[in-house]
Amino acid sequence: MSSATRQSTAAARERLEALTDHASVDLTALSGDLLDVTRVLDREVSLRRILTDPAAPGQAKADLVGNLLQGKVGADAQDLVSGMVRSRWARGRDLADATEQLAALSLIISADKAGELDEVEDELFRFGRVVAGNVELRSALTDQAATGSAKAELVSNLLGGKAKAATVALVTALVTQPRGRSLESGLEEYSRLAAGRRGRVVALVTTAVPMSDAQKDRLAVSLASLVGRQVHLNLDVDPAVLGGVRVEVGDEIIEGTIAGRLDSAQRGLAG
Repeated sequence: MSSATRQSTAAARERLEALTDHASVDLTALSGDLLDVTRVLDREVSLRRILTDPAAPGQAKADLVGNLLQGKVGADAQDLVSGMVRSRWARGRDLADATEQLAALSLIISADKAGELDEVEDELFRFGRVVAGNVELRSALTDQAATGSAKAELVSNLLGGKAKAATVALVTALVTQPRGRSLESGLEEYSRLAAGRRGRVVALVTTAVPMSDAQKDRLAVSLASLVGRQVHLNLDVDPAVLGGVRVEVGDEIIEGTIAGRLDSAQRGLAG
């Protein structure tokens, strides 16, 4: 991500945070509006180019957005996008990516305000694990020939009444607008956004047997000390690791399992 895009995305997120300080904002509706804008930006390449043209005056681009979105999305979404097009973006695609990110963050902020963010993080992770273990379900959710409404109905049947509203909305957005991402990478992205809301990082922890609450607490404290930030643990059980703990934090892997040590030993012998 270029410095210009990084700064513009950060500024857009700050404007969203300021907007959501007002209790009157309907964050679910705002998310839906921003997803609609993302859909238009993904489809209209020429429009993306115009709205991210560094030579065009910011006010002119904001006026164009106002004319295009008037009556089609709410005032809050229109104001956010108008502010975004005044910023500088390295690529037209970056504007669409940032708009979709704001849509997801709107739902995450809504869950946080409702005291449900921890549950949403866990539900996103668990849903990812369910999909990974069910080939037919994954195929149905990623079938390019299936309509968005059919996929949304499938998500509703799977999660409706069983998961938080924000979780259902995030998964629905992902399967209906994957935007070139795999289902797994999209869920991981949303998990990172949710963790980042509280200044945390996500750690995927794999053990052979379930960890006790005391073990989880000790591991969270140790990892927080190691990475310098609070850590949200996504816990997975895989008997194949045999024993110990395998931890993934971003691109870093801490391998402390018996299976991992045996594998390293075998590679050493083969070398």
